[in-house]
Amino acid sequence: MSEEWEVVKYRVIYGDTDAMGVVYYGNYMRFLECARGELMRRLGKPYREVESRGLAIPVAEVGLKYIAPARYEDELDIKIRVEKLTGASVRFAYEIERASDHSLLAKGFTRHAVIDVNKGCVVRIPADLAEVLRS
Repeated sequence: MSEEWEVVKYRVIYGDTDAMGVVYYGNYMRFLECARGELMRRLGKPYREVESRGLAIPVAEVGLKYIAPARYEDELDIKIRVEKLTGASVRFAYEIERASDHSLLAKGFTRHAVIDVNKGCVVRIPADLAEVLRS
């Protein structure tokens, strides 16, 4: 799949942090979601369009390694790329860096199934969607 990263910028808000002044670990899942949504828009297939076709792309698996803390007001570079595409799933890879010094803060992946919402079952990725995910 793609070796090129798409980069999504995000500035840490106070509400992202915990009592220790660092980004709460669960908020990293929101950062990954933010990057996926932006990537899909950039590819010309926003989630809203996919959902209008009766499809959903829920997270089936996630893995994230925390390396260093992000703090309030840090600008983050959330890097994302399509790592693997199979008949009915897609796996995204992520790296989150602090923009000011390019420190790697976290890296991981999400794997998503494609679901027909009306039938309630996993389906093959439609050809047009698979094509843009491969690009």
